[in-house]
Parts: sequence; structure tokens; C-alpha cells
Amino acid sequence: MEQEMVLKNENSLSSSLKQMLLKLTPSIKKDGIIKSLKNTGITLLSILLFIGLWQMGSKALYNKEANYRVEKALQEQGEAAAVAERACIESGDSSCQPNTLPSPSQVWASLQSLIADHKVIRADKAAFAEKMAVTNEKMISQGKDPIVYTGRASFVDIVLTSIKTVFAGFLLAMFIAVPIGIVIGLSPSLRSAFNWFIQIFKPVSPVVWYLLVFMIVKTLYIGDNSDNAFVISFISVGLCAMWATLVNTAMGVASVDKDYINVAKVLKLGTFQKVFKVILPSSLPLIFTGLRITLSVAWMVLIAIELLAQSQGLGLFVWEEFQNGANDSNSKIIVAMFVIGIIGFLLDRLMLAVQNMVSFNKNEMA
Repeated sequence: MEQEMVLKNENSLSSSLKQMLLKLTPSIKKDGIIKSLKNTGITLLSILLFIGLWQMGSKALYNKEANYRVEKALQEQGEAAAVAERACIESGDSSCQPNTLPSPSQVWASLQSLIADHKVIRADKAAFAEKMAVTNEKMISQGKDPIVYTGRASFVDIVLTSIKTVFAGFLLAMFIAVPIGIVIGLSPSLRSAFNWFIQIFKPVSPVVWYLLVFMIVKTLYIGDNSDNAFVISFISVGLCAMWATLVNTAMGVASVDKDYINVAKVLKLGTFQKVFKVILPSSLPLIFTGLRITLSVAWMVLIAIELLAQSQGLGLFVWEEFQNGANDSNSKIIVAMFVIGIIGFLLDRLMLAVQNMVSFNKNEMA
């Protein structure tokens, strides 16, 4: 009887808990939706505020330069020249427009122009490939290099070149830094021996790394007429960005729980087994933190290195537009700035997603 009473009480308690949860669920969902809408609204408001401030700032700078030009014409050439200058500015003629911070609408127009230009260049490439298909087949059959399209690159091609360069540099940094970091982390003596090397070369400027790589690659490719800008760019990026991964890998390996090392000794694991089954899994969180920083640094230094190496990427695009000084050059620079920022954000999210995929709870190893 007592057991039956206990069971009845437990059943009634569980049923009442279920009813409470059912009542709470709609309110929980409602609170979550309200919170999500609130966060979205705040984000949209901040974007609108940013665009509004940008519009006001660009308008103020535009008016300042326009007034300066009118006053200069008035002082140097007289009232008639000043009136003509103001009329030209107000007419929207590109020859006399102030070349200052572009407005959001101008940047949007430049983005659309770059996309339209990409479509035209893509069509030209397709037509060229179709035209040269038969000729290239004959040349390949004769052991000769095919004729490739050598026209100008579109903005999308430029972005893809930069992404390819940064991933090549990132992989180079990973393949250099992770093995060396593991070796250094396993030995306190090696850590002391290499510490000076890391501390001296870690803060070296990307420009200096570029010059060093340029000296070496130029000598290795001596007599070769091929374009080695890509090779110089990705090696320079890798050497600039590898230090965070090197330091974090060494720290991660050095901080592995000694209990895991003792278990490896008891199991008589070999060196490689100990590294791949015990040390690497335990130090993965720190290693991936270093890799995430490395990828971010690689993307930041890439722009300067592409400019110096004359590689057809975003760095050279920005510099050429700045040197060009055309009416829409500033707008294209702002477009490139947003693209650089968005790609950098996406690369960081990508590394974070990979880090979360390979992360684990250390208690699982116990």
C-alpha cells in the first residue's frame, strides 16, 4: 500500500511538472522571439545611424571643398570665375566635382558598376575561351602551352586572388608553426633556446618580411620570366602571420596535464603516438586560438604585401584607385574597404566554427 501511495504521489508530481512546463513553454518562446526582435531592431538602428552620420559627414566635406574652390576662384580670377565654378559644381559635371569622402549612394553605385564590369569581363573570357578552344587543343597536343586570357581582371577576380593568397599563406604558416611549436613545447630547453628568436622576429613589419622574401625568391627564380608575385605574396603573408600559432602551440603542448603524460608512459606509447593521441588533442584549443589569430593577421597584412609585390589583389586595387584619382575612385576604395572587412569577419567565423567542431571536453579523456 505504501509503495502504491508513493507511486501515485510521484505520478501526480510528474504530471503537475509537465503541466507547468507546458504552461511555461509558450512564454519562453515568446520571450526568445521578443529578445531576438529587439536585438535585430537595435542592429538595424545602429546601421541606419552609421549611414546617417556617414551621409552628413560626406556632405559636410563636400561643401567645405566646394566652398574652398569657389573662394579660390574668386580670389585668383574674379567673381565671374567663382560663379562659373559654383555652377559647374552644382551641375554635377565630373570634371569639377570635389574629390572627397563619397556618400553611401555613391559607394552603392560604384559597387553596382564593379559588378556590371565583372559580368562584361566574364563574357569576354568565355568568348575568348570559345574562340581559342581548337587552337589550344592543337597546342596542347604538340606539347606547347595554351594561349590564356591576359585581359584585365574584374573586381571579383581580384577578391578571389586575395582569398587564394591568404589561404596559401595561412597553410604555410600552419605547416611551419605547428610542428615547430610542438617540438619547442615538448622541451623546456628548446623553449629557452628559441625564445630570443621568437621575441625578435615576431614584431617585424610586413614590409621587411616582404623585402626579405623578395631577395630570396628573386634569386631562386633568376632567369625565369614567369610572374612570381603570388609566390612572394603568400610566403610573406605566412611568415608575418605564423607567430601567434607558434607561440600558442608551444604553450598548449607545454601546459598538457601531467597525468595524461604519465598515462602515456604507463601505456608505453611511442613518441608519435604520444604526440597524436595525447598531446595534440589536449592542446587543440590553444592551437586553434593561435590559428584563428594567424588567419586574421594574414588577412590584415595581405593588403600591404600585395601592394608591394604588385600582385593582382585587393591591395594593388586600392592603391591603383588611389593613384588614379578618378571621380569614382574614392567610392571604389570604400567598396574595397567593406569587402575586406566582411571577408575578414567571415574568415574569423569560419575558424571559430572549425574550432568548435574539433573542441572537446577534457573530462572525456579521463
